Amino acid sequence: MFPFDVILFDIGGVLLTDSWDYPERWRAADHFHLDREKLDAGHREFYVPWDTGKASLESYLDDVVFNEPRNFSREEIIAFMMNESQLLPDGAMGILKEIVASDKCMVGSLNNEPRETNEYRFKTFGLRDYFKVALSSCYLGVRKPEPAIFRMALDVLGRPAERILFIDDREPNIVAAEAMGIKSIHFAGEAGLRQELERLGVL
Repeated sequence: MFPFDVILFDIGGVLLTDSWDYPERWRAADHFHLDREKLDAGHREFYVPWDTGKASLESYLDDVVFNEPRNFSREEIIAFMMNESQLLPDGAMGILKEIVASDKCMVGSLNNEPRETNEYRFKTFGLRDYFKVALSSCYLGVRKPEPAIFRMALDVLGRPAERILFIDDREPNIVAAEAMGIKSIHFAGEAGLRQELERLGVL
């Protein structure tokens, strides 16, 4: 018997680079000559509504970037933001494809991501070809590591927690998932993940 009914992947830091974390924001600050501290302060204040689908990218940019005159356009910074998404070096994309090709369980995502960057990443990297379910914070209205997002995942999937495997690169998310009884792997590179999945009988 295959050990899990569902395997859930985080995306940023597991399959792809992060889309708008500190390194990406700082590169944007340098490129567009923005003050890093002001950009980060604005981000910390306004990213949760954006991340949980309660605010749009346009409103986020109004509050965080275009709260004063700029010498660049919205289109320019949005293009920069989207282009920050790349395949993660030493990431798990190859493993994801192997698991999907085996057709032994449902595969999905459980990730924190605003709607606009989430949909760009899903389309650009063909993730909907692999995922049967997308449990993204922008769709569920709540973020990891809040317990509510894991309860929602269990409700949507309709599977016992012990039959679900979750892969994420951030320790607080792992701790929160395991508190709900979900088996979790802390991702730190392709080789380590492969070894753990072989031990569990997934690969």
